[in-house]
Amino acid sequence: MTLPGSDHTPDVRPNRTVATRTPADLPTLSSLRRAQAAAPVTRSGRPSVKRSVVSVTVMTLTAGLIGTMALPAFASNPAATNGPSVGAASTTTSTSHAQSVAVGDDVALADATRDGYTATSQADLNAAALATQREAERAALAASYASYTGPTAAQNVAAATSSATGTVATPGAFSLSAVYATALQYVGTPYVFGGATPAGFDCSGFVMYVYSQYGISLPHSVTRQGAMGTPISAAEAQPGDVVIFNDGSHDGFYAGNGMILDAPKPGGSVSVRPLWTSAVHYVRYGA
Repeated sequence: MTLPGSDHTPDVRPNRTVATRTPADLPTLSSLRRAQAAAPVTRSGRPSVKRSVVSVTVMTLTAGLIGTMALPAFASNPAATNGPSVGAASTTTSTSHAQSVAVGDDVALADATRDGYTATSQADLNAAALATQREAERAALAASYASYTGPTAAQNVAAATSSATGTVATPGAFSLSAVYATALQYVGTPYVFGGATPAGFDCSGFVMYVYSQYGISLPHSVTRQGAMGTPISAAEAQPGDVVIFNDGSHDGFYAGNGMILDAPKPGGSVSVRPLWTSAVHYVRYGA
């Protein structure tokens, strides 16, 4: 046993493994200074080593936590670390391949004008449809007129001739009321231009055909019919007398009370209606 104080006192402490540190593991002078500055000061004015170590540990853990939280953010935003996005790259590429065109001063510009096309209005369509309908009606009337087999005005006049004397019935040997009653039988007969039979009448053809049944032969003309009659005043006119328009455009039977019985115009038919003008004169046959 070695006496105390001897230089050969055996080391009875347990064996310890000494950790080997590399230069990188050793604290640097700057880190030590920062740790010393951050360490709390004891009452004696010297920093507490224990608290310094705790402070360094807390700072290390805090830095680790911040880094851990920042990693997902960097991972979810590749654009932050990997440069521009695909869209931006596409835009850059498009811009880099853009082309410019230079046009010479001698190039003539083509005139830009609107084509003169117009749409067909509904009114035009309706008018066209009506015209087609009227044409079909006129064709039907013409066919009906051509197929008429009854007596003509000339045949009526011939039938009214006395077989004994061979003369035409004497004007005035008939009553105006009888003439008017005969004319009323043809109300509703369609207007046909140039018509002079019950298959279709125009204005003068109507007057001619009715009077032919009383032996009066009249021309198929307004002005000539007016010239053949005896002029009478409006006050003298009776139903059965003839109304002649002064301009020679129309005629018909006087129907009394300012009315006229006539074949009006294409699309119309024989009817009684008010006389719409005073520019007329009256004639009588058989007076």
